[in-house]
Amino acid sequence: MLITAEQKNLRQTARKVRLVANSVKNLPLQQAVQQLTLMPRRASEAILKVMQSAISNALNNRGLKIEDLKLKEIIVNDGAVYHRMQPGSRGRSKGLDKRTSHVRVALESVENKKEVKAEKSKIISESKK
Repeated sequence: MLITAEQKNLRQTARKVRLVANSVKNLPLQQAVQQLTLMPRRASEAILKVMQSAISNALNNRGLKIEDLKLKEIIVNDGAVYHRMQPGSRGRSKGLDKRTSHVRVALESVENKKEVKAEKSKIISESKK
């Protein structure tokens, strides 16, 4: 079972957010949350909020336990780019791009995966008889 949470139009560049996301991507869920709380980067706070939202979705909407959850993926994509102007020398103006990003966290239920594998093996063994 896949549980997701997403934050769109985060006012930070995707490159900076990806640095934090890649450092936590392969960790267990509890360790990833702990790592994000201690990280001194601004993007860690945003990813932590999205991850906590996904965890609460799993607990409240699906009735799962935290121990049964596994971090499947963290995806950071480019969002909209706001084009602004900044005054330059001799009365000119220079372009200024304000970039945004979209963060998506997907959690997976480990317990349900085991049940599905058990059902598949049961069906296969019954079909061989």
